[in-house]
Amino acid sequence: MGEVADKLAAYSSDPACLRAYLGSLDSLKSSDLKKYYKVLTNFDFINAKINHFEFGVQSLIEDYDLINDSELLNNPEYNREQVKTLKLIQGALRLSAHILVKDKMQLAGQLWGRMQHFAVPEIQVMLKVAKQQVLPWLRPLTSNLISPGGSLLFTLTGHRGSVNAVAFTPDGKQVISASDDNTLKLWNLETGEDERTFHGHSDPVTAVALTPDGKQVISGSLDKTLKLWNLETGEDERTFQGHSDWVYAVALTPDGKQVISASFDNTLKLWNLETGEDERTFQGHNDRVYAVALTPDGKQMISGSRDKTLKLWNLETGEDERTFQGHSDRVRAVALTPDGKQVISASSDWTLKLWNLETGEDERTFQGHSDRVRAVALTPDGKQVISASFDNTLKLWNLETGEDERTFQGHSDRVRAVALTPDGKQVISASSDWTLKLWNLETGEDERTFHGHSDSVIAVALTPDGKQVVSASSDWTLKLWNLETGEDERTFQGHSDSVRAAALTPDGKQVIFGSGENTLKLWNLETGENERTFHGHSDSVIAVALTPDGNQVISASFDKTLKLWNLKTGENERTFQGHSDWVTAVALTPDGKQVISASDDNTLKLWNLETGEDERTFHGHSDSVIALVLTLNGKQVISGSDDNTLKLWNLETGEDERTFQGHSDSVIAVALTPDGKQVISTSYDNTLKLWNLETGEEIATFTGEAPFVCCAIAADGVTIVAGESSGRVHFLRLENIE
Repeated sequence: MGEVADKLAAYSSDPACLRAYLGSLDSLKSSDLKKYYKVLTNFDFINAKINHFEFGVQSLIEDYDLINDSELLNNPEYNREQVKTLKLIQGALRLSAHILVKDKMQLAGQLWGRMQHFAVPEIQVMLKVAKQQVLPWLRPLTSNLISPGGSLLFTLTGHRGSVNAVAFTPDGKQVISASDDNTLKLWNLETGEDERTFHGHSDPVTAVALTPDGKQVISGSLDKTLKLWNLETGEDERTFQGHSDWVYAVALTPDGKQVISASFDNTLKLWNLETGEDERTFQGHNDRVYAVALTPDGKQMISGSRDKTLKLWNLETGEDERTFQGHSDRVRAVALTPDGKQVISASSDWTLKLWNLETGEDERTFQGHSDRVRAVALTPDGKQVISASFDNTLKLWNLETGEDERTFQGHSDRVRAVALTPDGKQVISASSDWTLKLWNLETGEDERTFHGHSDSVIAVALTPDGKQVVSASSDWTLKLWNLETGEDERTFQGHSDSVRAAALTPDGKQVIFGSGENTLKLWNLETGENERTFHGHSDSVIAVALTPDGNQVISASFDKTLKLWNLKTGENERTFQGHSDWVTAVALTPDGKQVISASDDNTLKLWNLETGEDERTFHGHSDSVIALVLTLNGKQVISGSDDNTLKLWNLETGEDERTFQGHSDSVIAVALTPDGKQVISTSYDNTLKLWNLETGEEIATFTGEAPFVCCAIAADGVTIVAGESSGRVHFLRLENIE
């Protein structure tokens, strides 16, 4: 639609005219359906709307809501494929909304990352236009982000710590969350807006429950108290004190007049919500109480404990009526079926169990998670149960058959809580990745499946010919990828612990890896054979680097040392001691005469490779130094740190020449472009950034859905490979870089 692009370009220097023109396009919704369909699939319109309206992202997402208008849906000018196309674009924008609100410049990268695999002419044209933008950006070479049309609807960001608990308001339009940042937040589920933050607890907030009328919320905290909040004003109306240890769970009686709390002091307490009085204490568990739920009639409650049991209590008498035994580890969560006849429990033994409340019988065990199950929620009809696990996933189970019907993937860290909307159609999850995610429970079918490692990608290394990349993972495997297609060509198995570091020999025929089993291993890249194992470190090997001649390898370890090895014989030729904490990264100068190391002791050190002498220590970072790379001339080194910055150091003087600020979390990896003019950094803030080395200016950013743990750049200077903590390997291209 050239007319739109031409007019947007003509009005680009006049914001008032531009907004007026965009407004006139909005009016096409009712007057010219065909033309408005073309507008909504036009990248220039999408980009202009996001950049020139105060609430551009949300306003744009709402533009696509015309597809839900019954009159328009029945209009013969529309067809099913057009409706599907608009839903896909809206879905992609909604999935990226939390990123675009902060950084509008990522629009093209986000659309390419989510939509390039859709063989829809309008989508392909939209992406082609997006590719033509003039500013530098990072373009995914494969669809490397979660696609629209699947389970995940959108992500809520704003907490500064793990999100531990969630609860919906009775109308399902808002959700309240509790976090390790000592706060609660009230979110608008339609817009994703953080409407209110509740301050008052002095420690992490672990539990939350809403009163039946939706006007108040009760929270439990590690500060040993419960608090009653006014949902409308955010006022702290009452504090409940009496527990001698952390309050870990809360539940309200059906009439909303009392609240039950579960505590690490091994007890539960019944409180009067109006007076704050402690009316009864329930004693019987011999270890921490993690969970509590009330029967529908409010006469009994069920609790879960670290003592591996569940208990059924009489709320009026305080009597322990029944104990349920069967789990082999702590019981982390409990939920009752709507009829009150069964209870489902979640445990650190990686399973869920279905119990008969009357007999105490274990009726069914649900197996499938690969880590602790932290939370459960039942659908309103009682036919399905959702579980949240420390394996970063949620699962939907059939309660009758025990079948795992669906797995929801998208969180980059432990899932700690889950809640269903009142209509049972959507589920919200809370995670240690500081986010909440809203999922569609009904459709749940993803357009694509991501292939890669099953755990964090710790290291990547490019072959000298630039055609392949090797990745190392916490899943104990190595993979060989085709750099052009992103295809997984070979998997190497043989380590018995996480693979943490990788380096290729100069001829590209061998690769050496360091691992959590305290060893290095040398592999033949062509045959996949493990040719040699290097023993000597007393803790995990976290980094490796080869000398320029390829005859020696230097390793860095959590045992606080570096070691120099003969690659041919496997002999440990020298040990470098001097750091007071873990050695996290290592790099050799181009002449191979010196080695630089980074450490959790907040310093870098320069060593003489021949003598093992510590020649210089670099002070300046305020937290652990995790990554480093040397400039091409070997005169400077760039470091990445837990203090969220990169620093450029003069290797001869030890001077800190420049600090690069822009990341909001730890900088995990750094890499230099082949011309030495730019540096790439990755961070736990889920971003990959490109910087101008001379000026320190941030050139471009790409945001993923999990932390990028490692990165490398090909010899062409524009192709970037980055490993994600989820197990994905990303292939990106720098566009419009001079």
